[in-house]
Amino acid sequence: MKTIFITGASSGLGKATAKLFQAKGWNVIATMRNPEKETELAGLKNVTLLPLDVTNYDQIQTTVEKAIELSDIDIVFNNAGYGLIGPLESLSDTQITKQLDTNLLGVIRVTNAFIPYFRERKSGLFISTTSIGGLIAFPLGSVYHATKWGLEGWSESMAYELNPFGINIKTVSPGGIKTEFLHGSLDTGAQPEYEAMTNKLYENVEVMFEMASTPEQIADVVYEAATDGKNKLRYVAGEDAKALYQQRLEQGDEVFRAAFGKQFLGA
Repeated sequence: MKTIFITGASSGLGKATAKLFQAKGWNVIATMRNPEKETELAGLKNVTLLPLDVTNYDQIQTTVEKAIELSDIDIVFNNAGYGLIGPLESLSDTQITKQLDTNLLGVIRVTNAFIPYFRERKSGLFISTTSIGGLIAFPLGSVYHATKWGLEGWSESMAYELNPFGINIKTVSPGGIKTEFLHGSLDTGAQPEYEAMTNKLYENVEVMFEMASTPEQIADVVYEAATDGKNKLRYVAGEDAKALYQQRLEQGDEVFRAAFGKQFLGA
C-alpha cells in the first residue's frame, strides 16, 4: 500500500485529494493546523491525521519525522495555501510576510525536510498546488502571484536537482475551485484610490468562478500526476485554466496582457 502525505487537508482540494487517494486504496497522512476539529477524514480507514502549520519550521521537522516513523512515504502533496488580494500599498508587512511564509516558504521547507529521505530511498514524488496564477497574472494579486510564479520556477529548477536521485517533482496549476477560497481562505487589502479597480476585479472574478472546477475534479488531476509515471513537470487543471493558458501561449505575453487588462479593468 502506497502512502501520500498531504498538507492543507482540512478542506477544499486537500480534503478531496485525501478522500480520493483513500478510496483508491492508498494510505493517507493528512495534515492540517487543527486536526482535532476534523471529523470526516478521521473516520476513514487508512487515514492518519497529524498537526502541521507550514509556517512553523520546528513543527514541519517534527511532523515529517513522525510521518516517516508511521509509514514509508511515496508522495508529498504540498497543498496548503490561501489567497491575498489587494493593491500592494494597502497590504501590511505582516500580510505580505504571512503570504510568502505559507504559499512559498512552506512548500520549500516541507519539501526540504523530505529530500534526504527520498534521496536515500532513490525514489519519491513531490506534487505542489500552484495555480493558473503561477502562469498568468490577474490585477491586484501581486504578492499572491509572487508566491505562485515563484513555485513554478522553483519546481522547474528542483526537477534538475532531484531527478538524478530518482526523485520527481510536479506542479498542478488549477483555475478557479468551487470551495471557500474566494470567500473564506482569502485575505484582502483595500485603499480608496483603488476602489473602482477593486470593484471591477471582483465583478469579473465572480463571473469567472461560475466556470470553476469542483475540488474533486482537480483532485483527479492530482491523482493523474501521482500515478501516470511520466517525467512531466506541469499539469494545468480545469477547463478555465487550460483555456486561459492556451490563450496566453497563442497570443504572446503583451497581446494577452493588454486584452486581460481591458477585460478586468476596462483599460
